[in-house]
Amino acid sequence: MPGQQVPDTPRADEPPAHDSRTREEPTPHTTREPATGAPATRPARALAAWPAVPLLAALALWGYAVRHTDVSALDDYGLVGALHPTFWVGLAVLTAGFWFTVRDPRRRSRWPLAHVLGLLVMERATQALLYPTPLYAWAWKHDAVVDHLLTSGGLQDADRLGDMAVYDQWPGFFAAQAALVRLLGVDNAAMYMAWWPLVSSVLLLLPLLLIYRTFTTDRRLIWTAVWLFCVANWVGQDYFSPQSVAFALHLGVLAVVLRRYSSRTSGSSGPSGSSASSGSDGPKGLDGPDGRGGVRQGQAVWAVLLSLLVVAVVVSHQLTPGMLVVTLLALALTRRHRDWLPLVTTVVIFLAWCLTAALPFLSAAMPDMIRSVGDVGANVETGYGTTPTGAGAVAMSWAARLLSGSVLLLALAGVLRQRVLRRRAFPLLLLAAAPLPMFVASSYGSEMIFRVLMFMLPGAAFFAAAALLPRVRASAAEAADAADAAARNAERPSGPSRRRFALPSFSPPSPPRLRYGAWLAPLVLLAGTLAFVPSYSGKDRINYFPPREVALVQRLFDQAPDGSLVVAANRNYPLAYEQYWRVDHYWFLDDDRRHVDEIVRDPAGVLARDMAAVDAPARAYFLLTQGQTANSEMNGQLNEAQLRHVRESVAGSPRFERVAENSAGVLYVLKPAS
Repeated sequence: MPGQQVPDTPRADEPPAHDSRTREEPTPHTTREPATGAPATRPARALAAWPAVPLLAALALWGYAVRHTDVSALDDYGLVGALHPTFWVGLAVLTAGFWFTVRDPRRRSRWPLAHVLGLLVMERATQALLYPTPLYAWAWKHDAVVDHLLTSGGLQDADRLGDMAVYDQWPGFFAAQAALVRLLGVDNAAMYMAWWPLVSSVLLLLPLLLIYRTFTTDRRLIWTAVWLFCVANWVGQDYFSPQSVAFALHLGVLAVVLRRYSSRTSGSSGPSGSSASSGSDGPKGLDGPDGRGGVRQGQAVWAVLLSLLVVAVVVSHQLTPGMLVVTLLALALTRRHRDWLPLVTTVVIFLAWCLTAALPFLSAAMPDMIRSVGDVGANVETGYGTTPTGAGAVAMSWAARLLSGSVLLLALAGVLRQRVLRRRAFPLLLLAAAPLPMFVASSYGSEMIFRVLMFMLPGAAFFAAAALLPRVRASAAEAADAADAAARNAERPSGPSRRRFALPSFSPPSPPRLRYGAWLAPLVLLAGTLAFVPSYSGKDRINYFPPREVALVQRLFDQAPDGSLVVAANRNYPLAYEQYWRVDHYWFLDDDRRHVDEIVRDPAGVLARDMAAVDAPARAYFLLTQGQTANSEMNGQLNEAQLRHVRESVAGSPRFERVAENSAGVLYVLKPAS
């Protein structure tokens, strides 16, 4: 058949004439050795492996950069100001290698995949190798929740845990991590959670590829979209958190729905050119000549898989089920995916959980949730409510905003430019637009704008990639037409012209001609790839806690009696929620501004008054660390001079006694007489 690779040996059902022709000259895609041409195939194999050169070179530059980067004194530019210059060169080499590899139709998908995995390693593994302790105070908090499950041996309610009981009401992620800790035989999740961003990012690749392959067979478009997704996913929800797993499960549900619940693929070839409906899953002949038994069996299997994925999402995270419901609703309203089973299944499971296990939390939180409905301005503003201060913090914040804005503008350009995708990949437009109504629902703790951006990204990245490419093929039929044309060219005259046609399969890809706009797309891709680093790692001064800070906080919990109180400026320090089931916490920068001003005017007096209600044998501790200082300064709360005044006031007060101190912070305890 035209467009298919010709085998080296004849098939049993193939006429000898065809066999003779194919033995005389393999198609250009064949890389096996001819009977007498062993020396000629070695250059061909070497040239076929040329994409390994930029990939290995980029990883070598990255390895050199990691070995020569010092993170002991981060400034307001975070990791950006500390990285060795070869890191940036490695990213540029990797991006160039990816672009020329993915544009070459003779290269297999393993090479773009290898480049994407290399990108994820450079993006997500750099911090794990550079920092001796895990990043993010929230990751440490989730480790404390896992430790609670391991310690208590079961779930507890708000009477025992207060606000932290919400994690026991959505315990899916934490219960799985507790089981993993036991299985690995480690002390806690902190032993591996530094590598979680890399692991959770790799988990996204399979559902992304399944979703994109539903709407196109153009490998250039698929892999460019995956690359853009990786570089635009800077919002930091890949850390050790329920959201990281719930997002992967969310994409898994969408992959199943888009590939198995489409009316256009029911009983026929789907967008990718193969049968993609539940109606073609089962083997025919199991229940009559039409195979209806196989159809029902296939439908049942996919329904069970869909239900399992939805249950995993619902029991793990509060927000993701809501995002999933609005996305499935948008899909169900279209003619192509007018199957209500996925939506009804998700709504029923979500409501069942909310009315049982999660009911105590929802009963307490519902008044605030209702008040925020419809207040779009406040819900969006809270995401950027704390104004970054300092040139570094402002620059890193704008880099992130420009990266997201550029991808969204590229997506709009792709929608306008690629008419065939606008029609055939319309469900991906819905995936990009469906999260927007969540702005109306809630601020989600000042993070709704970031979560909406993340959930929009799978659809937006696809159309952004389409904007960077020339005319793309949306279906297998178009790809087959292109292959037929290539096959017809291959079968044209014999003699010298045939030998000339065979040469390209043994030659490296020629660079594109220098014409207007030819280099615009790779430059845009490179700019986005480089912009990821400041967007993702530009606030590492806040997120990184050196070992001495961890040791200082650990000393506190090693000696604090049950019922003790820990007072700090904010919660940005390691182990901030350690042993929360027996120790209380108070962060005074969370109070209203008037009370914060009182503390700044008379730190020792006001803090001693706030801490005096603790009864013996419990103790009241005051903790101030460099992580709290960085967070307060960079977010425009209290500056360095004000925090130094607080520390000096407590140090000079006879009401407090110093317990521990090092270069990362200081720990005081309120004397019982106070």
